[in-house]
Amino acid sequence: IKQLYRFAFEEGWRSDNPAIQIAGPGQDKRLPKVLSEDEVDQLLDAARRSGRNTSDQLRNTCLMELLYATGMRVSELVSLRVSAARGDPRLLLIMGKGGKERLVPLSDPAREALAAWLVQRDKTDEAAQAKDKPASIYLFPSRGSAGYLTRHRFYLLIKEFALTAGVDPSKVTPHTLRHAFATHLLANGADLRAIQTMLGHADVATTEIYTHVLEARLSELVLENHPLAKAARRSSGGKTSSDGQ
Repeated sequence: IKQLYRFAFEEGWRSDNPAIQIAGPGQDKRLPKVLSEDEVDQLLDAARRSGRNTSDQLRNTCLMELLYATGMRVSELVSLRVSAARGDPRLLLIMGKGGKERLVPLSDPAREALAAWLVQRDKTDEAAQAKDKPASIYLFPSRGSAGYLTRHRFYLLIKEFALTAGVDPSKVTPHTLRHAFATHLLANGADLRAIQTMLGHADVATTEIYTHVLEARLSELVLENHPLAKAARRSSGGKTSSDGQ
């Protein structure tokens, strides 16, 4: 209708365009998929067991612990410089979008995983230097052109962890771990502004999506587990309460 009236107005068939005030249909805002705390624990455990050798397992554990502890974007994670991780840091300096830096606190498990990986990584680096190969400046070095583990490789790794953990792989991406970080913090009482800072969001409105995720998840839990909801489903012949409405 809007296109028809606009065409008529532009062609001079009408002197006005009454459809200009009609609002178009807005795009549906889908809430991001979020993993439960149990599912994240299963993924972390799978990372500890996944890999061809001990070095792979330590690297995989460090990747997952850092991702869940900080809510980093995958590009920020894989390109971390090793200098940022030296000295058993309580805070990790992250280079975000637009070259903006932010500090994110590390959990104890993340610090332990980081320390263990640094020991192994430095051994590998020393062996490479003994063969006249340059030392890597990255925390997760790779022989690829970028010099560090690629986003695509980590995407494949996290799918492998999901399969090992028995978690639906379609639910698991590096970004769902970022969503899990924010939602789990919010569920446990963290301040929205603090989460905004740790995620590196320029506008708190972007972070507010996690309040809607939490509300939707709580509603789902009530509908699935509350005795009255179960009784309502039984009385309606298996229909959900929303079906009954």
